Order: sequence, then C-alpha cells, then structure tokens
Amino acid sequence: MSAFEANDTYAPLIPAPAARRAFTARDAFALWFSLGIGLLVLQAGALLVPGLSLGAAFAAILIGSLLGVLLLATASVIGADTGLSAMANLRPTLGVRGASIAAVLNAIQLAGWGAFEIIAMRDAADALTRQTFGFSNALVWTLVFGAAATALALLGPLSFVRRFLRDWGLALLLAGAAWLTWRLMANYDLAALFAKAGTGEMTFAGGIDLVMAMPLSWLPLIADYSRFGRTPGSMFRGSFFGYLLANVWFFGLGAAYALASGGGEAMLITALAATGGGIALLLILIDETDNAFADIFSGAVSTSTLTGLGVAPLAVGYGVLCTLIALVVPLARYEHFLLIIGSVFAPLFGVLFADHFLVRGRQIDAGSIAGPGGSYWFSAGWHMRGLISWAAGIAVYQLLANYQAAIGATLPAFIVGGGVYLLLMAIRPRNG
Repeated sequence: MSAFEANDTYAPLIPAPAARRAFTARDAFALWFSLGIGLLVLQAGALLVPGLSLGAAFAAILIGSLLGVLLLATASVIGADTGLSAMANLRPTLGVRGASIAAVLNAIQLAGWGAFEIIAMRDAADALTRQTFGFSNALVWTLVFGAAATALALLGPLSFVRRFLRDWGLALLLAGAAWLTWRLMANYDLAALFAKAGTGEMTFAGGIDLVMAMPLSWLPLIADYSRFGRTPGSMFRGSFFGYLLANVWFFGLGAAYALASGGGEAMLITALAATGGGIALLLILIDETDNAFADIFSGAVSTSTLTGLGVAPLAVGYGVLCTLIALVVPLARYEHFLLIIGSVFAPLFGVLFADHFLVRGRQIDAGSIAGPGGSYWFSAGWHMRGLISWAAGIAVYQLLANYQAAIGATLPAFIVGGGVYLLLMAIRPRNG
C-alpha cells in the first residue's frame, strides 16, 4: 500500500476500519518502548542532577514515570474505544471548533519536538563520527535524519511497527540499552555516585514534574496509534509496560551518566561515546528516527483535522518544516519547553478523561465528529464548559509552577481540569 493509498486508513475524522485494527499488546509494547527510548530522554534525565542527588533522582523517576505513564496508557484506551485520532477525540469535549485550539497547539509543539529530535540525532551522530573518524558535518546529518524521519512518516504506523519494530527493531533497542547499562556499571563507581549530595537547585516535586512531562508530551498523540488496536485492554497493557520500562531505564541512565561525567546534559553524548558506549549509542541513534517519525506523522494528522488535506502530503510538509527548524535553531536547555507542554495538555486531558469515561461512558457519536449541526456542535461549534474547565486547569498549573513549585503542578492541574468539568456538567444539561 502506498502512502497516498493509506490516507483512507489514516483519515483522522473517520473511525479506523475494523480490518485495520491490527495492533496487539505486543505491538503497542514495541512501539511505546521504542518511543520511550531516546536521546532526549537521556538528556532530560541529565537535567535532574546535580540538583537532586542520584538516589532522589531515581525516586523521582520512578514516581513520575508511574504517574505519567498511567495517564498515557489511559489515553490509549480512548483511541481504541473510538477508532478516532487524538484531536478528533477532543471534539465531543471542546466542540467541533473548540478542538481546533488544541489541534493548532499540538501542531506547533510537534513541529518543535520534531526539530529537537533531528537536532539531537544530528549532534549525537556528529559527536560519534568526530571522535571515531575525525569527520564533522552538522548540515549533512540534519538533512539525513530529516529525510529518514519523513520517509518513516510516509510509511505510517501500521507499516512501521510491523515491518521494523515487531520483528527485529525491539531486539536491537534492548541490546543497545543493555550495553549502555553495562558500560555505566563497568566504568563508574555507582556507590560513589549515589553518595554525592544534591545541590538543591531542583526540588523533588519539580523532578517528578519533569519526569512526568516526557510521557505527558505523548498524550496528544497516542490515540493516533491506539485507534488501530484490537482491544482497549491490549492497548493499555502494551503502552503502559512498554513506555514505563523505557522511561525509567533511560531517565536513570541519563541522570547517572551526566553525574558521572560532571558536565550535565551538555557533555552527555560525548561522555557516552567516550566510555565505550558508541556502538549502543549508534543503535539508539538509528532508533531515534521513530520519535521524529511520530512527531511528523501526528503533526500531519492534527493538521489534517484542521485543513481536510491528506495525511501523506502534510507529512512531507512537516518533515521539511522540522528539518528547516533544526538547521537554524540550536539545541539548548528545554526544561521550560517541557513544562509549558505539561501546563497545556495535562489539564486538557483531565477534562477529556472526565468527559469520555464518566460523562459519556466511553460512547461517541462518530457521525457528529466531522461537521456542523451534530451532537458536538454545541454553541456554534464551541463547548464552553469544556473550554472553561481547560482554562481553569492551565491557570492552576501556572500558579503552582510559579509560586508553589515545591508541591508540583501537573497532577493538581489535571484533577482541577476534570473536576471543574464534572461540576459544570452537573449544573447544566449537555447542550451548550
């Protein structure tokens, strides 16, 4: 099946046909373990130290991963329930037009994430070739990885998972991760690393929020893939265990290698290559293209809900855009970028969870998703109670993040968004 023939399969506002709902729990595990492994996850782990001690960082990683991945896996159930894309699933909650706000924000952040992934791959490849062969050319690597990610996006998730990940890609990733772990234990005194005290520049709650930000950054995407799942339960199990294992493992590796190198995230890639991890890093680098693939593919799907254009040509456009951004934007500290994403989408999905699981009982009127006049048209396409609840959650997040960071902001914002929605829905009937 060509990319353009696949457009009917990936049409975001139409439930995935039963014949194409082929993903099993094993497929979901492979996909989300693969997406959970990455250079950006290693670099995010490096942000935890030395502000936190390594022991505190690992505790924050475990707690943040459990909480964040639980929400991510629950979001996968919505896609499997409805067969619709992530942005289409927001229309019953925000209204046909109201959901366009989320789609625009998602498209913007995915362009940024796609560019960051290409930058991370470029810098890692450049570090490896410079150290091994004395060759350095950032422009070439940017174009290579941008083209590779775009090509994968044109294949689509069904082909990508079944042709690469399910058969042999997962084994390569496990081998690479195991090698990096063994090199860490062989080259550094872990007891000494754990004995180092943190500097206190990051609070424990702030560390949990940072760890949660990584799985939560996938909330606006996961239904784009779980909509092809055979059952909601299989999608929950596969995505939960796959992403949890990857997030804990690679956040932990990033924190440990960064603390051992003494250079934070800026020296992380060089430290990995210098300690004999070049082979494993190469395997992970090859896999990193799937993260950029997901950003480009889902960016195209989100834009398709806004424009009605086909997913394949939009994927090409997104691939070009991400590559151009990567050519001109340097990779700097992006902790604030991650937290901004959490402030927008964590409360939004609190509202969506309340609506889908409690108000609508996991039911949807698929015929009203695409256009005006149906069940989800509300007030000229805007469901004000959903939008007000979302805004309330964002406000809570920003207040806590800026004035009470020690208690964390993500979960309170998620709970407030969903709670306000349930309250508003109890006050008035569902017609405006």
